[in-house]
Amino acid sequence: MNTILLKMYIKFQELANREDGQDLVEYALVVALIAFGATAGMKALAGGLNTAFGQISTTLGSYVS
Repeated sequence: MNTILLKMYIKFQELANREDGQDLVEYALVVALIAFGATAGMKALAGGLNTAFGQISTTLGSYVS
């Protein structure tokens, strides 16, 4: 019985020390961070473009009238 428990303990230790899946998790976190930054940047860019086109529209409207 002790040998079975010892073998199970060793297997659990081997599983805990494996680093095979860490790269995938790290890449997923980097992609998520880039996506979050791009979304925040696009939102700020969209606001700036909206303001710029609004000013252009107002200027052109005053010239036409």
